[in-house]
Amino acid sequence: MPTRPTQPKIFQDDLDEAYLQRYLKSRYLSVDTETMGLNVLRDRLCLVQMCNEEGLVAMVQIKNFQAPHLKELLESPQVEKIFHFARFDLASLRHWLNIQVQPVFCTKIASRLVRTYSGYHGLKDLTRELLGVEMDKQQQSSDWGSAALSPQQIQYAQSDVLHLVPLKEALEEMLQREGRLETAQSCMAFLPTRVSLDLAGWEAEDIFAHS
Repeated sequence: MPTRPTQPKIFQDDLDEAYLQRYLKSRYLSVDTETMGLNVLRDRLCLVQMCNEEGLVAMVQIKNFQAPHLKELLESPQVEKIFHFARFDLASLRHWLNIQVQPVFCTKIASRLVRTYSGYHGLKDLTRELLGVEMDKQQQSSDWGSAALSPQQIQYAQSDVLHLVPLKEALEEMLQREGRLETAQSCMAFLPTRVSLDLAGWEAEDIFAHS
């Protein structure tokens, strides 16, 4: 768990070389996205925020969808990217930045696999139970496409990535204990295919269903 998170660095369009190189040396990178809505094909990608295991937080406001440094980082096989509900974030990143993020761990999938005693798998629920942290989600629905982020938006975006590394570690320990870690890893490996199905029009249909 980050012991002392740094003040977020906000970039326009792309990371700089120094942040790219520092993140490429990280073991983990927590990642989240903010968009103009929940329709991936319609609602543009506005912000990508990230944090490594050292608590180094950066945010990239996306304007031109080029971002070569960000793309290199997110596609690097050396850094494991951690999301909560990766299915949406990966679809947005693939559609708007034309990248396939790898390797990936999703805390929501892990929670659904191992926290079968609970019906609550939101990020706020996980941080409260597993880390004893209360999150403020008031800025979840706000205008992320504005030219300048408000202090409240910055705080919200930072909180969404600060806790994903310790959550991953706690959930992996539970998965290992319950003999479900290998199943979880298979689910993570399937995520790119799930995203392809979503973007191709099968997001609401279970193709494995009998009818």
